[in-house]
Amino acid sequence: MRHGLGYRKLNKTGEHRKALFKNMLNSLIKYEQIITTLPKAKELKPQIDKVITIGKKNMLSNKRRLFSKLQNNKSVSKVFGELSKRYSNRKGGYSRVLRAGYRTGDDAPMAVIELVDRNPEAKKVDKPKKVEKKEDNKKQTDQKVARK
Repeated sequence: MRHGLGYRKLNKTGEHRKALFKNMLNSLIKYEQIITTLPKAKELKPQIDKVITIGKKNMLSNKRRLFSKLQNNKSVSKVFGELSKRYSNRKGGYSRVLRAGYRTGDDAPMAVIELVDRNPEAKKVDKPKKVEKKEDNKKQTDQKVARK
């Protein structure tokens, strides 16, 4: 019988599992949508819902509690600033898990976990602008030709 087995172990040690979910929580808060395996996504959903629920009450103790879980000031400030305002009228269900087929290499079931009413611009946070690089390369080649 399955008594007392409250979570998925994912074939990892406790420290590895804790670090994995901390990193996944930070990525989900930053990008508001991530692609991962289905069991990891199902295990992450209650955690992100609890983080957002804690963030809805703007108290110092809650900020400290979230920082101890996330270990990232930017994530904590985004939860208390942006996400808490976005979900102030919602009583729960801040995230959803969508199945996304199977991974090519090992045929693992994949899933997309995303925040409901997410900001589509959040996925482009770290992407550099390509237009400036093309112009810079053109200027550098023109300068090299002028020197010769």
